[in-house]
Amino acid sequence: MKLFSEKVREARLLLNLTQEELGKLVGVSKRAVLAYETAGVLPRQNVKLKLAEALRVSIDYLDKDEIEDPTYGLEKTEYVEETRERFGSKAAKEIDFLLERNSALFAGGALDQEAKDAFFEAVTKAYWAAKEEARKTYGRKINHQ
Repeated sequence: MKLFSEKVREARLLLNLTQEELGKLVGVSKRAVLAYETAGVLPRQNVKLKLAEALRVSIDYLDKDEIEDPTYGLEKTEYVEETRERFGSKAAKEIDFLLERNSALFAGGALDQEAKDAFFEAVTKAYWAAKEEARKTYGRKINHQ
């Protein structure tokens, strides 16, 4: 089990980035990166998202100490981020939960990436359709944070 700080440092070193270079990619100072790596400081979620992107790892990997595979959950990232842009962070958490729970259906199976992508896309589109209907019925403020 690796902590957030260890994961950030290891991923940064694998990419041969200095703390200053990573900070510039993410929009934080070298001191902030140092704090993430050594002082146990956790950034805000929006900075974590930028860190995950810059380090080429999944947000799940950074968020959950028990996940040791840096690519775990990367296949759902684009769906979660597009949902965040369309409906806000609460909706992004909801679709992440749905996709995570439904990916358990793949356990032990031999689905190729194309089939997984088709499944994630179908679930996401159904979720978006439900959100759009909720907007029409209840107004734009539903889950828009």
